[in-house]
This record gives sequence, structure tokens and C-alpha cells, in this order.
Amino acid sequence: MAAEKLRDLSQPMDVALLDATVAAFYGTGSKEERTAADQILRELQNNPDMWLQVVHILQSTQNLNTKFFALQGGSNSSSSMKLRHSCYKVLEGVIKYRWNALPVEQRDGMKNYISEVIVQLSSNEASFRRERLYVNKLNIILVQILKHEWPARWRSFIPDLVSAAKTSETICENCMAILKLLSEEVFDFSRGEMTQQKIKELKQSLNSEFQLIHELCLYVLSASQRTELIRATLATLHAFLSWIPLGYIFESPLLETLLKFFPVPSYRNLTLQCLTEVAALNFGDFYNMQYVKMYNIFMVQLQSILPPTTNIPEAYAHGSSEEQAFIQNLALFFTSFYKSHIRVLESSQENITALLLGLEYLIGISYVDDTEVFKVCLDYWNSLVLELFEAHHNLDNPAVAANLMGLQVPLIPGMVDGLGSQLLQRRHLYSGPMSKLRLLMICRMAKPEEVLIVEDENGNIVRETMKDNDVLVQYKIMRETLIYLSHLDHEDTEKQMLKKLSKQLKGEDWTWNNLNTLCWAIGSISGSMMEEQENRFLVMVIRDLLNLCEITKGKDNKAVIASNIMYVVGQYPKFLRAHWKFLKTVVNKLFEFMHETHPGVQDMACDTFLKIVQKCKRKFVIIQVGENEPFVSELLSGLPSTIADLEPHQIHTFYESVGNMIQAESDPQKRDEYLQRLMELPNQKWAEIIGQARQSVDFLKDQDVIRTVLNILQTNTSVATSLGTYFLSQITLIFLDMLNVYRMYSELISNSIAEGGPFASKTSYVKLLRSVKRETLKLIETFLDKAEDQPQIGKQFVPPMMDPVLGDYARNVTDARESEVLSLFATIINKYKGAMIDDVPRIFEASFQCTLELVHAYKGGKFLLKMLLPWSIIRMITKNFEDYPEHRLKFFSLLRAIATHCFPALIRLSSQQLKLVMDSIIWAFRHTERNIAETGLNLLLEMLKNFQASEFCNQFYRTYFLTIEQEIFAVLTDTFHKPGFKLHVLVLQHLFCLVESGALTEPLWDVATVSYSYPNNTMFVREYTIKLLSTSFPNMTTTEVTQFVNGLFESRNDLSTFKNHIRDFLVQSKEFSAQDNKDLYAEEAAAQRERERQRMLSIPGLIAPNEIQDEMLDS
Repeated sequence: MAAEKLRDLSQPMDVALLDATVAAFYGTGSKEERTAADQILRELQNNPDMWLQVVHILQSTQNLNTKFFALQGGSNSSSSMKLRHSCYKVLEGVIKYRWNALPVEQRDGMKNYISEVIVQLSSNEASFRRERLYVNKLNIILVQILKHEWPARWRSFIPDLVSAAKTSETICENCMAILKLLSEEVFDFSRGEMTQQKIKELKQSLNSEFQLIHELCLYVLSASQRTELIRATLATLHAFLSWIPLGYIFESPLLETLLKFFPVPSYRNLTLQCLTEVAALNFGDFYNMQYVKMYNIFMVQLQSILPPTTNIPEAYAHGSSEEQAFIQNLALFFTSFYKSHIRVLESSQENITALLLGLEYLIGISYVDDTEVFKVCLDYWNSLVLELFEAHHNLDNPAVAANLMGLQVPLIPGMVDGLGSQLLQRRHLYSGPMSKLRLLMICRMAKPEEVLIVEDENGNIVRETMKDNDVLVQYKIMRETLIYLSHLDHEDTEKQMLKKLSKQLKGEDWTWNNLNTLCWAIGSISGSMMEEQENRFLVMVIRDLLNLCEITKGKDNKAVIASNIMYVVGQYPKFLRAHWKFLKTVVNKLFEFMHETHPGVQDMACDTFLKIVQKCKRKFVIIQVGENEPFVSELLSGLPSTIADLEPHQIHTFYESVGNMIQAESDPQKRDEYLQRLMELPNQKWAEIIGQARQSVDFLKDQDVIRTVLNILQTNTSVATSLGTYFLSQITLIFLDMLNVYRMYSELISNSIAEGGPFASKTSYVKLLRSVKRETLKLIETFLDKAEDQPQIGKQFVPPMMDPVLGDYARNVTDARESEVLSLFATIINKYKGAMIDDVPRIFEASFQCTLELVHAYKGGKFLLKMLLPWSIIRMITKNFEDYPEHRLKFFSLLRAIATHCFPALIRLSSQQLKLVMDSIIWAFRHTERNIAETGLNLLLEMLKNFQASEFCNQFYRTYFLTIEQEIFAVLTDTFHKPGFKLHVLVLQHLFCLVESGALTEPLWDVATVSYSYPNNTMFVREYTIKLLSTSFPNMTTTEVTQFVNGLFESRNDLSTFKNHIRDFLVQSKEFSAQDNKDLYAEEAAAQRERERQRMLSIPGLIAPNEIQDEMLDS
């Protein structure tokens, strides 16, 4: 009865009853009562009319939890924390999504009521402190209202707020909180929350009315003695300082006032945050003198707070949270100031002294053992050394160098020498700090990805089990910084590194961490020195490291040194190519490490060997001076002993490395001989297994035999990866026997699953059998993909695969089908395109005529589709979004290959079959798995473009245009599909351009059911789209939807404008509100990354040698 009374929202709610329900929810009743209360509150929360009761509830209840429920709308959880922070908010939901649809009197009533409650609760100290959380919630709601009402419908808001603030210090404190929230909403969180026009309007309003806020802040800071109010005012200023007109800062007492507060401990951090915002501003040279004055006063005050002799890392480690926050804020202040104004401080000796002192502080802070503090410092050091490097690097281009130095005047010939002098003076000015910075980078260098050996929390040396992406990002920035530093002074870089290495040899500074960071730093500057200097440097480094490995005792110590030797030599392939004896010594050392069983050493030895061979492969197949035979021949002779202690996966890496060597041999006869010697061990074992199988097929069923077969296939795949076309003789040797093993294992799998049901596929035996099947497919795919485009290879290998592979796929029970089959045939189509078409029909008719799940034969025979589109796969993957994830992606990749290279096949499909294909494509881009959705969208674009250019253009688009448009809008406005935004836009642009182009000569509407005859397709699509979106977004007015649709047609030929128009719609429709919307800007971010890569390629050493996509072949 009570529940029914609460559910009836046609009359004012019984608030006492609601209080009791909320109390029961919070646990004052029994478990059954809590469950019942939870159910009632859920129903109320989901009732669209519940918001109308909010004011009545807030006025009538004294229960804080009930107030939170009214403001936020309950929760889907029985946790009080979740209740309070539920994302299903009654009032906030109405304000965000339905505010403009409410009658004016309801909007005004809500606005006035919220304002009155805020003033009432914050008017005296006791209620303000007691109801602080509640007031904070009301503040947030008020700001949400402001985003709709202000400035157009609430012009007096700022004057009203300032007037209220002057009536009471507690009201003033809360007004500061509201202003801070408003600034953050407009300037920090507006992207994706509001349209670009609305953001611009609010920013202009805040700027125009800031004088009142400015006067209020100065008045509080000069007149109030209340700590909470001063802190609130400083926090509000911090939010405003990044965007207010500069006159309010530099032409008023504000800066002077802030500097007075800086020495006071209770205000120090907030003041420092404000000064940091000021320091980050950069609008030309007009206020340079004020900045110099501010910096000098600040430095004087800082020396009394934190004396220059302080050991900052130690002070940070033992400091309170406030003191640690101060050092963090200090790092932000220095880096912000120097990024924008460091040149101003280079103008006089007094300023230079203060500047160098500040840099000393920043270097000290950079040694603090805190990742976030170091990131702040590292970001600035990277930008400073880049600036110094680029000016030095562009000295041959005076105009660029002058711009980098901040000189805006046009250059005349006589100035060039003077400019060079200025650059040298500037480099000399920073030579001291830069030398200290080199030492910092060497001491703190992050671990590179290639290093697999790490120290665990117990101080033991172990193999790394998981990559730390944050460390890898940090390494990339530190490496870049150290390369710039190396370019600025190669001698100092070399001297500091060799000095630290010498200390390691003497045992003066020996620790694992010291050696690691030093070697990581040495490896990171590969390519940055002149060749002669780099060669001399490397000779000393490798010699010392090898000596260190000999003289150091202890397994863990030797493992650390081995790891560092391998990392360093792997970074300098150019040096190794130029010095055969060093290269041979290094490789033989790697072979030694391959017998070292300490965790991680063998893995790293094999990885480093592969990396070196890929860059120096030619050196291993020619006879070097003083040698009797090529190194590869010597290696193959001792192959069994070299790999004796390696695990199977390490052997595969080793074989791939040797395959790379063989691939560099230009003499076909020698190449085949080397390959035969390399594959002797696996081929011998393969021949034994096949021989035994011919006597008794049951031999192949033994699990140890299956593992051996798998290992042999994996070894072949590794060699095929590196040899490509030259692997032909080896794969020809095992191909037919391999297909027979594939067929047999497939039958075993199907029988096991047929007898044991789906659970049989989870048994270790079936998994092992399937691994062999997958590796067989992977080997064939790898070879065909890597082989050069030779049609005869396709003709040789594809026909024999039809029945053992594709026929087997169709015959298998569902759970036994391998997705790699789809991947293999996608590769075949992408590789050979139409070259195989003439041979396919005969094979298909023989292999598939009785397979009901395949498509019927097509006349003419030149057609791959009946091989490649087993409709069974469509039924497999369209049952739900979870089952057979690998099949999904690979099937759509296969379908895309067909659409791209065999499009005539799709045209010949019956209408029912084409509908099944289109349904599958729609299903694909509706999938929440990003790869599948993107593949589906790319496939759709291919289909749309191909059909547009075909004779069936009208027929296809008449059937699918409206469906595609509707489905694309559905995923476009679904936040789960944000990563596909770029492709959604391209599909919509294609549709709207097509309909406007006049290419569609038949009506898109059904003339039999639509009585109104539209003058053209454009008018029909315009009206259809308006109806579609109006129905989907009832919170938007018809005018708003019409403007959006008209904008789509108007901007269709300009992709950038079209895209921005859709972004604004997504915000306006509230679908993407309060979300992380970076995916909507992913295309721009990708373009920026490519520009950055091109810049890095122009600087020696900045792209690691192993990342450069060239062969680096020896001359």
C-alpha cells in the first residue's frame, strides 16, 4: 500500500513515507525491507515524471539522504556511496537533456528555488559546514542550469552573485566555489559537452563580466582574515587566471598581492598554483618587465623557504604531504615560466644568475623519486634541449635559426655572423646546466623495451613478465632528450658515460641500477655521433663491458652485465657492420649466453641475435678477411651444439635469424644448400615421423609425436618468415605430407567433438591437435604472403589445398572450424587477385558439389565466391556478439578482400544472398569490438563505391540506401562506437554526396506505398532523415534537427566542415555529453603523429636503427 502511494506521482509525494523508504534502504530495516525499498527507489528513479516532485521533496525533508535521492535519483546498488553518486540523476538528467523542452515557468521556478536554497544554507557558518556536501551538489546543479540560461535568459547572474557574496563571508566562500565550477565547465570541460557556438558565447560573457569578479577577489584578499575564504578565493583565481584579460593581472595589484601570500605556509601551495597559471601565459613581449620582476621577487622568497643547499630528493622523501605538494607545484612553476619566458631572463647578468639558480632547483627536483614529478621536469627538459638543438641544427638556415631564437626582425646578410655568435653565446650560457642534465638523464634512464631482465621487489634478478607502458613512454622521451644533448656536446656526453663506466670497472660505483641506467643511456644515443667518434666510443664501451663480465663474480651480476652487453650491441648495427671482428666476437658471445640458463638471458640473447642479423645479414654470407668460409657455413656446422640448451620458442627465433642470413645470399645454389643444412634436423625428424605413420597411422596420435610435429611446423614458419620466396624448396618437400597430417588431425578433432560434445574441444588433446592445424595454416599463409608476386606459386600450392583445407572447413562440425582458414584465403585473394580464377571452378565442382552450406555453382566458372563464402560461417558468427571472435574478424577481412578484388562475384549473387552479405556487414559495424566494426565499415565503403560505379547502382541503393543511413546513424550516436567516428562520417558523406550528385536516377522511396511524389531523391532523403532523427532524439526540437540535416547537405563536399558539423550534433543531442571524446578527433591526432615522425627522421639518431624500415644492407 505504501509503495503504491509513493508510485502515484499525480499528487504531491508523501515525503515522510519517502524518508522511511530511504532509511530502510540505508539499512535501518531488515534485509527484506532493504530489498523492497531498493525496488521502490529504482522505480521512482526511472519514472520520467519524478523530477516534478524534486522541489517538494527538498522543501519538505530534513533527511540528507532523501535530499541526495531527490537530486540524484537513487541508485542501482544497495551501496550508499553509489546511491549518492548515481549516474542516473533525476534533476541533473532533466537539466541536461530536457531543460529547453520545459515550460518557462517551470524553468524559472527551479532556477529560483535552487538559488534560494543555496543562499539559505550558506548564509551562516553552522548550516554551511553541516550541509557542505548538499550545498556542493546544489552548486553543480546551478552551474548546469547556467549552461542553458546564461547569458541570454539570466543576464544578471554575475552581478547578483557578486552582490550576494558581499553580504556574508560564508556566502562569499560558496560564491567562489560556484565561480570556480563555472570557469571549469566553460574552459576545461566544455569540449564534447557543449556546441562550439555555445562555448564561444559563454567565454565572451565571462570575459565581459570579469571586472566584477576581479574586484570581489581583490577585496577578499585585502580585507578578509578568514582562512577558508582566502583559500577559496585563491582556488577560484587559479581557475580564472588562464583565460582572463592580462590587464587584470599586470595592471592591478593582483600579482603583488599573490606574491605577498606566497611565504605564508597555509596559502603557499594555492598561491604557487596561481603564480604557475600566470607564468604559463604567453601573449608577446608587452609584459616582459613584469615577468622579470615577478620571477626575481619569487626567487628571493624561495631561497628563504627552500635554501639552495637543500637536498631536495631527501627533503621530499621525508616531507609531509603539504611539503611534497609544494615541491610538485614548484616544478610546475619553473617549467611553466621557462617554457614561455626563459628568453626574458637571458637579458642581463642579474637575471641570468636568477635563471641559473632556478635551473639548479629544477635539476634537484628532477632527482626526486616520484614518477609524476619527474614527468613534469622531463617534459620541460625535452622542450628546452629541443629548442637549443634546433637553433644549433638550423644554423645553416639563418631565417629558421632567428625564428627559433625569438628574433622577429628580417635578416640582412651582415647579421648572419652575429646570429651565429648569439647562438654560441646561448649554448655557452646553458653548457653548465646541460652537462648536469646529461648526468641526470644517464642516472635516471628508463628501461627500454628490449631489456627482458629486471630486478624484482625482493632484489632478485628475474625475467620480466609484463611490459610497463608508462616506463616505455618515459624511455622514449628520455632517449630523445639525451640524443639532443649528445648533438649539443658529443665530447661531454662521451666523457660522462665513459667516466661512469670506468667507475663500474673499478667497483667504486657498482650497483645493478647504476650499470643498467648507464648502458640504457649508451644504447639510446645510437646514431647521434659522427661515425668515427661513435666507433671509437663503442670500441671502449664494448671492451669494458666484456672485461666487466669476465671479472665480476656471481650469477645475478653476470646476468645483469650480459643483459646490458646485449642491449648495447643491439643498438649499434651500423658499427657492427663496419667492424667484422667485433661483430663476430659479439655474436659468439651471444652464443655463449644461449647456454646461460639464468631467467631471461637466453631469450634476450636470441632476440638480440635476430636484431643484429636483420641489420647485418650480408656480413654473414661473404668470406671475411682471414676466414676460410662464410660465417653462416661455420654456424650451420655447429648448429646442434649452439641450440642444445634453448627452449623451442628460442630455437624458432634462432632459426628465423639464420633464415635472414640465408636470404642475403645471392647465389641460388649456395642459398639452397644453406637452407638444406639449416633444416636438416627438423627434416630428419619429419621424415622419421612420416615413415612411422606410413606403417601405422596411429603413431601420429601419440601426444609426444603431436608436439614434435607442432615444433617442426613452427620452425618451418620461422624460416619462411625470413626467407619468403626462397623457402620454396623446403615447403615443396613437406607440403603434401603436411596436408595429409592436417586432414587426419582434423578428422580426429571432429570425431572427438561429435562424441564428446562442445566440452571435448577444451581437452588438452584436442587443443594440441588444433594447434597443429593452425600452425599448418599459418605456415602456408606466411609463405604465400612473404613470397614475391609469382602466379605460378599460387597455381602450385592453392589447388592441392582445396579439399584438405577448405573442404575440411565446410565438413567440420562448428566448434572444429579454424578461423585461420578464412585468414589464409583472404591472403590468397589479396596476393593473387584474379590469377587463380581459371583454375578454381574445376576444383570447386569436384570438392564442393555435395556441400549444402556452400553457394550454388555460377555459370562461366570465373568466380571465387562459392569457395570463399560458406554461409555456415555467417550463421556461426551472427548468433550473438561473443561466440567465435576470431572467425568474425577474419570472415569480414575475407569478405573485404572479395569486394576489393573479386567484385563481379558479388554482383552475380541472388538478391537473397546479397541481402545476407549486407546484413552481415551491418552486423559487423554494429559490433562493439573495434577491429570488427572498423573492418565492417571499411568493407561497406568498398561496397558502396563499387556499386556506385556499376550498372546495378540504382537497384542496389534503392534496396539499401535507407537501411544503411539508419544503421550508420544508430552507431554514430552510440558511445560504444566512438572509435569508428571517422568511418561513420565517410559513409554518411558518401551517401549525401551520392544523392545530391544525381547519379541515382530512380526514386529511393517506395512509389507503391508513398502517396506523395517527391520532386527528387534529395528532398526525400532530407525529409526522411529529419523524421528519423526527430524520432530518435525527442529532446531536440524539429528546428534543431532540420538545421542539422540542412547542414549535412550544405557541407557534404568539405570533409572537415562535415565532420565538425556532426561532432556538434553529437554534443547537442546529448549522446556524447560528459564523455571522453578523443575518438572523435582521432584522425587529426594520427596526422599529427605522422608529422612528428617525419621530423624525427630528419634528426640523426632520433629514430632507433632497429625502428627504421630499411634493409641497411652492407655495401
